[in-house]
This record gives sequence, C-alpha cells and structure tokens, in this order.
Amino acid sequence: MIARAPRNLSALLVLGIPLLWIVVFMLLPYGIIVTYSFWLKSYPTFKPAFQFGNYLTLLTDVQYLQVLGRTLKISILVSILSLGLAYPFAWWLVFRCRSQALRTWAYMAVIAPLWVSYLLRAYIWKTILGTEGILNSFLMSTGLISEPSSLFLYNQFAMVVTLTYIFIPFMVMPIYTALERIPLNLAEASADLGMGPVQTFLKVTLPLSTPGIAAGFTLTFCLSFGDFIAPFLVGGPDGNLIASVIQTQFGAALNWPLGSALSIVMLIIVLAIVSLSDRLEATAHTGAA
Repeated sequence: MIARAPRNLSALLVLGIPLLWIVVFMLLPYGIIVTYSFWLKSYPTFKPAFQFGNYLTLLTDVQYLQVLGRTLKISILVSILSLGLAYPFAWWLVFRCRSQALRTWAYMAVIAPLWVSYLLRAYIWKTILGTEGILNSFLMSTGLISEPSSLFLYNQFAMVVTLTYIFIPFMVMPIYTALERIPLNLAEASADLGMGPVQTFLKVTLPLSTPGIAAGFTLTFCLSFGDFIAPFLVGGPDGNLIASVIQTQFGAALNWPLGSALSIVMLIIVLAIVSLSDRLEATAHTGAA
C-alpha cells in the first residue's frame, strides 16, 4: 500500500496536469464562447440572454453567407492547388530522387520557410505581385505590358497564391511521409503482374498514400480557412473572410455575441472536415489491410 501511493500520485500528476491544461485553456474558453453566442448585443456592450438570434442572423443575412462561401471557396482552392504541387514533388523525392543529399536539401527547401516569420512570407508575395514588384517588372521588360498592372494584387488570385505558398509545407510533409512508408517491392510486384507505371500508381501508390493526402488536405484547409493576416495584406476588397469578420466583431464592432456565433460556426465546419478526414484515413487503412 505504501509503495502504491507514490505510484498513484505519479500517475495522477502525469494525467492531471495535461487534463487541467485542456480544461483551463481549451474547454473553458470554448464554453465562454458558446455562452456569449446566445447573448444579445445591447449598445454599447451586450447583455446575458438565451436566444438564437445571432445564429439566425448568420443564416439569413446574405452578407455573412457570402463571406462564408468566399472563405470556403478560397480554402478549397488553396488546398487543391497545394495538393497539385505537393504530390508530384513528394512522389519525385521518394521514388525518383536517387541522391540522398539532394533529397534532403530539396525537402528542407520546402520546410525551411516555416522557420521564417509568417508576416515576412506574406509581405514577400505582396512585394512580388505589387505594381513595382518582380512580376510586373519582368512583364514590362519582356514587352508583354507597357505599364505596371494592378491585376495581380488585392484580389482573390493574390490570396490563393499567397496562402498556397505559406501552407504548402503542411501538404508536403504528410504526403512525403505516407509515400515513404510504401514498400518498394509493391511496385516491383505490380510490374511482375503486368501492370504499367500508370496502373501501378492508380492501384497501388495512390490508394496507399490516401492517409497522407487526407492529412495534408485537412491541415491546409483548416489553416487557410482560419487565416486573416494574409488576406488583409493582399486581399483588398475581396479579402474579407470569415476570420476577418470575427476579428472585426470582437474589435471595432464590439459585438461579441455575433462574433462568438461566427466562431462556433467556424469551429463546427473545421470539426466536420477533421471528422471526415479521420473517416477517410480509417477507410484507407482498412482497405490497405
């Protein structure tokens, strides 16, 4: 009994401290946000209540529906573009790059931007796409345009390009990991069975890399869905996304109830995407087994 008490105390400390952290810094803030989402805006502040007016506003006001649709569209485009760039790169690293040193340097070249300030990476694309940026200077030097164009900046195109550049490492890493775990003898067995490279990719490589694709798509989507700094820098009039609206509601508008309702809607969408990704990964693992 005496020896068991310290062991139980150690287990309690090991489990209790993380649980306390989750309760204080995760569940409690979520509970406060949920509570605020049912309150009423009463100028100049707000008052406690239990009503669904804030959620009805989000469902009936065209302005908020447009912002939500725009955010979903840009997040999906960023995820698809990141997948289209990351998968061929990761596939080349794993199956075609024979030099270990080159593979390491190429992989680190993708991961290295994560060590640089987020704002700096966003400002880089603001500089590139600006009227005096590298892109306009190149087009003018080739004679394709006679004067700087403002079409590359402060629009949804600029937001998609910037967010893709910022979040593509989160697509490369899980796909690279998933491809690296595929045994090379599976491709050899596929060739022995008479399958060509395309059939091997479609029936062996792609299905086995589905968990990495799902994980990368989820990370990229969720990060771009909640971003508001890059759209603020390069988005312009079309850069008003759901995270920007939430920031405005908690800041200048001082409408915490509506901002809380927006936050809960955003949280539900993210949880739905994560749940769908988990199911897809589970299905992929089951099929592989």
